[in-house]
Amino acid sequence: MAEGIASRMLEVRKQHIKNSLGGFTNIAHRLEEVAVIRNVRFINDSKASNVNSAWYALESVHKPVIWLAGGLDNGNDYSPLIPLVSGKVRTLICLGTDNSRIIASFQPVLSEILEVNDMHTAVTIAHELAKPDSVVLLSPACPSFDRYENYAQRGDRFKQAVFQL
Repeated sequence: MAEGIASRMLEVRKQHIKNSLGGFTNIAHRLEEVAVIRNVRFINDSKASNVNSAWYALESVHKPVIWLAGGLDNGNDYSPLIPLVSGKVRTLICLGTDNSRIIASFQPVLSEILEVNDMHTAVTIAHELAKPDSVVLLSPACPSFDRYENYAQRGDRFKQAVFQL
């Protein structure tokens, strides 16, 4: 956005700005579109290791969501996510070793919450549940250290599992 504004101030033609922005790719693990399979978008936002980051990810999606979340819960307050989750999320798939707090937070607004032990299972189930024109979003709202070395390893496992579909 800053590039576009600066370019306009320098009187760069709109078509040149549009062409340059059309080739923009996200940084890995930050709202990274991994694939579209059967008209379902798979988005890797593994870097969203806190509630605030997950809020922005959920806010940016304008289609029904299957949300992959959870990890090392440090006493997170998930309440800021409840309005978004109740309006957008169809299924929550929990990946943490202890999902009790995240489940308790969203059970009042979601009818389908599942727990899995690994990323491959999470992605496989999400793929089976996803309807066309929806999104499978990995945006954990928690650090990864309960199962992974870091958010990048978690995101890479997500991508590997999506590519295996």
